[in-house]
Amino acid sequence: MKLPTSRTLFLLVFLGAVTFMGIALYMEHVMNLQPCPMCILQRAMMIAAGLVALVAVIHNPRITGIRVYGGLISLSAIIGATISIRHLWLQSLPADQVPACGPDLEYLLDVFPLTDVIMKILSGDGTCAEVLWSLFGISIPGWALIGFAGFLALGAALIFRPPAPAARG
Repeated sequence: MKLPTSRTLFLLVFLGAVTFMGIALYMEHVMNLQPCPMCILQRAMMIAAGLVALVAVIHNPRITGIRVYGGLISLSAIIGATISIRHLWLQSLPADQVPACGPDLEYLLDVFPLTDVIMKILSGDGTCAEVLWSLFGISIPGWALIGFAGFLALGAALIFRPPAPAARG
């Protein structure tokens, strides 16, 4: 069985990221579901993976470049998956254990340094614990986690796949 080319795998990651972002924007602008700060960070990691994949598709690198791009996609996926898992954990908390809602992201960015804003977002708040939408019993961060798992699998395949016979030597 012939393995798909690295360029095809990069294209799959890019198209996956575009699809996830298209759905996210549809949910925000058509369904009027406002993203919480953790959703925004997950979107940033989705976009990062997609942009790395797009650059890789255009560049069409050899084996070392394939592994570097695969590593960057994997890193974005791991960070995004970690945020998704934290988000799902917040959603699973009983109502009396959910952190209080804090100020919005715009205010945080105006008042605090970026590192403090990221730490505040990762701690989560009441808006991140709300389940506003689900499909087949899976909430938005659950679907994002599935997407990040797919990106991680493709990134790992790119890193660890054997070189093509023409690229050896």
